[in-house]
Formats: sequence, C-alpha cells, structure tokens
Amino acid sequence: MSKAKAIPPLSTPTTSGRAKGDHSRLSLIRNIGIIAHIDAGKTTVTERILYFSGTIHRMGEVHDGNATMDYLPEEQQRGITITSACTTTQWHGYTLNIIDTPGHVDFTIEVERSLRVLDGAVGVFCAVGGVEPQSETVWRQSEKFRVPKLAFINKLDRLGADFAAVLEDMRTKLRVTPLPLQIPVGQGQEFQGVIDLLRMRFLTFLPDDGPSGETTQFWHEAELTPEQAQAAQPWRDQTLERIAEQDDALLEAYLSGTPLDLDAVHAVIRRMTLEGSMVPVLCGAALKNAGIQPLLDAVCAYLPSPQETPPVKGVHPHTHAPVTLTADPAGPFAALIFKITIEAGRRLAYARVYSGTVAEGELVRNVSQNLDERIAHIYQMHAEKKQRQDKAQAGRIVALSGCKTTRTGDTLAALDNPVLLEQIAAYQPVISLALEPKTQADAKKLSEVLQLFLLQDPTLFLNQDEDTDQMILSGMGELHLDVVLERMHREYGVAPRVGNPQVVHQETILRPAEARGVFERDLAKVQHFGAVNLSVSPRKRDVGNTVRWTMDTQGWPDAWIKALEQGVADGLQSGVLKGYPVQDVLVEITNMERRDGESSPIGYQMAAAQALRQALDAAQPVLLEPIMAIELTAPDEFVGDVIGLFNSRGGRVDNMFDRSGAKVITGMAPMRQLFGFSTALRSASQGRAGFTMRFARFDTLG
Repeated sequence: MSKAKAIPPLSTPTTSGRAKGDHSRLSLIRNIGIIAHIDAGKTTVTERILYFSGTIHRMGEVHDGNATMDYLPEEQQRGITITSACTTTQWHGYTLNIIDTPGHVDFTIEVERSLRVLDGAVGVFCAVGGVEPQSETVWRQSEKFRVPKLAFINKLDRLGADFAAVLEDMRTKLRVTPLPLQIPVGQGQEFQGVIDLLRMRFLTFLPDDGPSGETTQFWHEAELTPEQAQAAQPWRDQTLERIAEQDDALLEAYLSGTPLDLDAVHAVIRRMTLEGSMVPVLCGAALKNAGIQPLLDAVCAYLPSPQETPPVKGVHPHTHAPVTLTADPAGPFAALIFKITIEAGRRLAYARVYSGTVAEGELVRNVSQNLDERIAHIYQMHAEKKQRQDKAQAGRIVALSGCKTTRTGDTLAALDNPVLLEQIAAYQPVISLALEPKTQADAKKLSEVLQLFLLQDPTLFLNQDEDTDQMILSGMGELHLDVVLERMHREYGVAPRVGNPQVVHQETILRPAEARGVFERDLAKVQHFGAVNLSVSPRKRDVGNTVRWTMDTQGWPDAWIKALEQGVADGLQSGVLKGYPVQDVLVEITNMERRDGESSPIGYQMAAAQALRQALDAAQPVLLEPIMAIELTAPDEFVGDVIGLFNSRGGRVDNMFDRSGAKVITGMAPMRQLFGFSTALRSASQGRAGFTMRFARFDTLG
C-alpha cells in the first residue's frame, strides 16, 4: 500500500484564479444541496464535508445529538433534520455554499425552498434502503427546478448493503441513467474501500488522521490486485463506453483501444451532468469517513457554477414585461428570499443573490410588497453561527438582517431597477390542531408567538373557529405540528391546551351546475346593485381551478370586472359543505346585468359570491381528504399481520416486493386513519416493521 497522500482534485481550472483565498470568481462557487430520504445519512455526509475541508475541527454525530448542522434541540433529540441549515466551506480553492435539507415528508417545503435557489445537488442513498419514497419526492422536486445532480451511495458498511440494487432502483424509480465512477470493494462488514474506475486505483480511507486538530484528510491509494482488476474491468468498460458515446474523438479512441484522455473524459461527464442526461455515482460510508473527499472533488468538477445555470426570469412589477437576469456582480441587484428565521427576536432573511451586488447599509426595494428595506448586516452562515460580510455579490447565498417586513418568497431589488422573481410554490396543509390559551393572560402571548412561527414557516396556517373561538393551527403532518409546539414551549414558554389532531379537507364537485346571483342593497345611503350568471363544472383531479369569461366584457368598467373576479376567488376559498377550499372546478362567467346609477364593484363582488355558492351547492359537492402514499417494510413472518393492520386502517395495497431480505409493501391510505399507526405497527410486528408516508393528493380513496 502506498504512502498516504492528499487527494488531487478531479478537475483543475485553466485560469490562475485558483489560488487559495481567491473565492470571488463565480466560476469557483458551487451552491449545492444535500437531499435524500430520512436516515440516508445526509447530515453525516455534510458533517464530514465540513471536517475534511477544515471548516470544523471536531466531527459531531447525529446519533450523539451534536451534529453541526442539526442545531435545534428538537433535531438533536429526534436525530433528524427539521430545518434547512446553510453553511460555507472551501475545497481546493472552490467556495461551497451547502444546504443540508430535511428528509422527513412533513418538512418537504424546506427542501422545495432550498432547491429553488440551488445550482446543484448531491442525492444521498442508503445502500440498504435504496431509493426510498422521500428520495423519489425530493429527486422529482429537483427535476422541476432542473437542478443537476450527483449521487452518493452511502452506508456500504451496513449489513444488507447492495450497490448494484441501488443503481437499479435509480433506473426504475427515478428514471435516470446512473454513471458509476466508483464501485465498492466488499459490502456490509466486508467493506474495505472503493475502486476509482477512471484511474483504476484502490482507495481506502483512514478512520482518523494525524495529530489532534489537523484537518487535512488523507487516503491510501494502491494498485489494484489481479482479483480487484478483474472485478472492476466490466464496470469500467461500461462506464467508459457510455462516456465515449457522447464524444466523437473519445469514441474513436475507445473503439481503437487507445487510452482515453482523462481531461476529455471529465469534460464529457461534466457536460452530461449539466444536461441531466446522466448522473455520476460515487460511493462510500460517511460514518466511517469513507468516500467524502472524492465526492467533494466531483462536486467541484461536475456541478455548475452560478454562471453555468440558466438565466433567472422575472417580470417588471409595473409593466409586467419579462426580465432576464444573469449572474453578473455588476448587473442590477436582485435576490430571492427563501427562508426567514427569528434569532433573539430579530428577523434574519436568507437570500440567494441572482444579480448585482448589495452592501451593508444599502436601501433596496422589496418588490413583492412595494416597500423599501435597509440592509443592516450581511452574514455568511455556518449553521446557527454567522460571519459578517460587507457585501454580497451575484451567485452568493447569504443572510440579511434589517429587513423588517420581508417574507419568504419576496424579491429584493435595486431601487432604480425593480424586478419581480417567480414566487416559491405554496403547499396545502393536511392536518390541524385546536389551540387554547391556558389562561386569559396567555391569550395575547400565544397569538404573538404563533405569528412569529407563521412568519418563519409558510407551511403553517392559522384560522379562528367561529363557533368555538379556538385557534386552528394547520400543517404538513403530526411531526410538523409536534415540533412547532415543542419549540413554542422551549423558546417562548408558551404551552397551550391542544385538541385532538384533525385532518384538513378540501371540496370539489361531481357535476355541472349554473346559478344567478343578485345583490341589491342600500349601504351608507348609497344603492349598490350587481347581477351575475355563472356556471361550474368539475375538472380532472389536481389540475386546479380556472375562471373563464364566456361573455363579451368589452365596454364594462375594469373595476366591476376585477370585483366580480374577486368575489369568485373569495368563494372558492370557502366551500359549501364545511368551508374548506374548493379545488378542480371550472367557473364560467356567462352574463352580467347593469343598472344605471346603481351598479357598483361591491354589487358585482357580492353577486358573484352568491351565484358561485348557489352553483356549487347544486353541483353535488363532496369532501376530499388527504391521501398518503405508504411504504411498509416487514420481515416475512409478519407480512400477513402488517397487511391486515394496513387494510383495517382503510389502506389499499398496490404492490409488494423483496428488498434486502424483507418484504416491502406499497399502497395508499387516508390520513385520518393513520393517527397512531406507527405504534400499532410496532405492536403487530414485535417492533420489526417500519413505514414511511408522503402526501399524494387530496381525493377520495376509491
């Protein structure tokens, strides 16, 4: 075995700007996210990245509750990531802005918001579990934003690890073409290291290295044994063949048996990664410090810089003319706020700067709210710690203080060059709790604290029950609301009385109907009139609502038209059965009547709402409930009991297959039947079965 040595980078920039400490050039910035299913090892991977790159000098562990990126007490107690944590580190002259995202389905919006502002991602897969349900969810979210990705197959030291099975999972479940750049030597307890297929070298990783406080990590590199070379050659041939097919010069060299130029190979891999036509795959065991440095090299070599991502599109807030922004520090300033936190009572806004430069003390425009904000301080974040900066340029992810009214999804821009960027998508809640203050004195504080959490978390919703006067807090799942209640108590000393969880519903209709609404009333000695005819009809599930005009609106005042549309929009927010939002309905405005001297915007708004309510009532309205996609894992001897329990909870089994010596059962079940299901499942299987779920859709389970 050769002497330990520092890992060479996979790709070296051709310019001289690669000297350590020069991180201003956009080509040397990588904005990446770590995405995966819960327990795949995302936070452990991130912790090793920070340690090996010298950002931290002692590794924390998720299972010990001291991981750097899981800094909330609730994260440390539960051993899961709840909020997206941002950090910055350096590797071979590159600046890596990293977001460690949650893996639990209840915190999917955290992943969505992060992917919206990232340029690349590393998908972490458990070598035992493969591509699990939340892995599919976050991978598809990244596809929506066209985020180039690498894959890291983790936990190859675990019993039941199967590298080839995970690659097959990627092909079948994610519908991508994996490109293995490494393969493991041994799996499970026999895991020894990895083979670099491009250089045909055997790499082993030291569990500990050097004197205390030394942060440069090393590996051992050795020639392959004849047995290793024989095992690796078919993998190498397949990988090189796929790469060569993408380049004429490489293909000619490959077919003639000429050794391939590795710089040209890296260039093709990079191009395929940015196109999304293939996903480079690396492997290791993060808990054993194996495989992280080559992963860092691959991030720098294959994932894009801010300059290589598609231009960001927006609109002018007044003219609605399209605006295209490039990552140019000298361009007009524009940034998207993707996260809000409250620290010591002060608001901190996490921003991705897409164009231009902003400095401390500068006045900028919150285009979304049509207000001016002054940037008090700019910080480079490291989990809950922060380092002050004097400015932030295009391509950076930073935190801003002083933005007193800014919310998640808002756009900040230059005063003289406003632009409105595309907002971050909202999610519908699926579960709610009734909250009551324990004493009258607690009522005001409870309301204030809830408003702080609503500001930070756009997936929380708060309503007042008119009948009971209770506060109804809605969110993405039981764990989501549990964590909010725990944080309210720990951070603010607020512990309200809590009712039983209730499922959030939506409403839709099953048949067409039409109605006429007339509003005619004297308000403040002014007569208001409006008459509206409209029809409603059902649409396909999950396509949303559409409002369409079938009458000619030429000659009708804009104020009346907008008021009518507002009346319809308001009506769709509260259905006729139990007041839940209405979805998947086509509303057609067929006629308006006018009365000289009496027609008014108020009249048409109220008449439209009245007509819509009558039409919905006649269109056979039905309640839709949240349906969850379920994946159950159970040993063979408990499969019958597990399926029986699942069926008793209204579940429907769709498929069953083998994975790592256990049966995996997939299906659908209504959310309202799943309260307490995990406890019942453990009882039915002597604690040996487990399950995961993710929101699928609002529907009836038929």
